[in-house]
Amino acid sequence: MTGPVTRPLKVLHVITGLGIGGAEQQLRLLLPHMRHAATSRVVTLTNPGPVADALRADGFPVAHLGMRGNRDLTALPRLARLIRHGGYDVVHTHLYRACLYGRIAARLAGVRTVVATEHSLGADQIEGRPLSAGARALYLAGERLGTATVAVSDAVARRLAAWGVPPARVRTVPNGIDAARFAFDPRARRAARRRLGLAPDAYVVGGVGRLVPGKRFDTLIRALADLPPEARLLLVGEGEQRAALERLAGECGVAERVVWAGAVSRGLPELLSAMDVFVSASADEAFGLACVEALAAGLPVRYVACPALDGLPPGEAPGARRIGGSVAEVVAALDSPPGERFPVPAAVRRYDIAHTARRLLSLYDELSRSE
Repeated sequence: MTGPVTRPLKVLHVITGLGIGGAEQQLRLLLPHMRHAATSRVVTLTNPGPVADALRADGFPVAHLGMRGNRDLTALPRLARLIRHGGYDVVHTHLYRACLYGRIAARLAGVRTVVATEHSLGADQIEGRPLSAGARALYLAGERLGTATVAVSDAVARRLAAWGVPPARVRTVPNGIDAARFAFDPRARRAARRRLGLAPDAYVVGGVGRLVPGKRFDTLIRALADLPPEARLLLVGEGEQRAALERLAGECGVAERVVWAGAVSRGLPELLSAMDVFVSASADEAFGLACVEALAAGLPVRYVACPALDGLPPGEAPGARRIGGSVAEVVAALDSPPGERFPVPAAVRRYDIAHTARRLLSLYDELSRSE
């Protein structure tokens, strides 16, 4: 194309799975804000879970490719046919497996604008799994087949450049949130605490995320043992480490003080309202979306790593404070209950989902004109 785009682009989003996770929720939140929403479609390689159901309820068609594993090469021609028959102008991929297979399939189908969002690239891991030389080489080989790679933070952009991705191919478009959805609600706080068996005056420390080793929820459980007896730990999320964390809580003598809320798709604002302070003990994050959502709920935030907040102008997130990652340092940061809720800070407005959508739309248009 050489002139301006005069019709809605047909956009296909390809994602590895649609269980409850940050990238999956981000895609769902983003789509209604896109100018091309009416011509957007989603295909999931695996696991058409709760977010797939929610997308369909929102009016977005979702196809399930039925991929059986990382090496299921039969998925590649199926995906290429789906893209070709759909006549898509843009293929936008999300998460490692979808980025690899989606870029190849898009090229086989003749699509010239292929965008990939890198949601979960840490310094030493990707999507919670340790990085290997082979995974990095395969990633770089696939990246060359795309048109541009979107980094969700400056930290991710720097990591991509350090890997060898040309900086000119990387665009930083931060994640976004619907801030109004997370506004503190005292009625929701009371209702959530009653449902969870939390006393109205309990000191509730909260954590949100997949229950995997990289999130370091074990640190929060160990810290709870050194906090006052009235303190409770509310963990929101599910994952492979659930059983091990439950055993650890028992070994630390705090099993009755840990509340497991499980994975949630819509109830997170109420659970944040039930908390008194939010802690992220993860030492390796790509963005730190949960910290921004906690700030939108007016919570004081204590974090070990959060690229979304690091480097912001002074005063944009007065309720957030970076802390050390040891158990003793977490205990020191939580040894006294905080006071009232904070007003929603400027940092939250910076990450409004509508702003994220506008930046992606501009990128689609720019890349489509240049092809």
